[in-house]
Amino acid sequence: MTAERLLRVSLSRQCMDVMAGDSLLQQYPVSTARNGAGERNGSGCTPRGWLVIRAKIGAGCRRGTVFVGRRPTGEHYDEDLAARHPDRDWILSRILWLGGLEAGFNRYGTVDTAHRYIYIHGSPDSGVTGTPASHGCIRMRQDDVMALFEQVAAGTRVRVEP
Repeated sequence: MTAERLLRVSLSRQCMDVMAGDSLLQQYPVSTARNGAGERNGSGCTPRGWLVIRAKIGAGCRRGTVFVGRRPTGEHYDEDLAARHPDRDWILSRILWLGGLEAGFNRYGTVDTAHRYIYIHGSPDSGVTGTPASHGCIRMRQDDVMALFEQVAAGTRVRVEP
């Protein structure tokens, strides 16, 4: 039997560790919120604490699939599309929709992670630079999020820490 996976996201290091028990299996660069850490609705911050992958979205979609409202738009990300929409917050290839596990901190009311639509999702690779730049989500390079998607299940726990 394999050990259950745990994702640890470090806001200070802008990286994600994929853990199985005490063993580090993989490390990925990420980009978290430009506004820093925080849980409030409308803050544009990345929520901290214990979270869970509540849903996996995008299985079978090709690399570069563009999502809006968790649904494929029929568009495929490339430089021409990016040039036509320079201010768009791209959600590409795969989505891991997160929900909070800590009542009153990152779950329920004005701090509910799921109702804030916070995801781990694919981004143009240029959007994952080791510096915080997202609107609250955890951005990953497309190939990385596609690989992670295959390693984790809905219900996998995620720890976001300073």
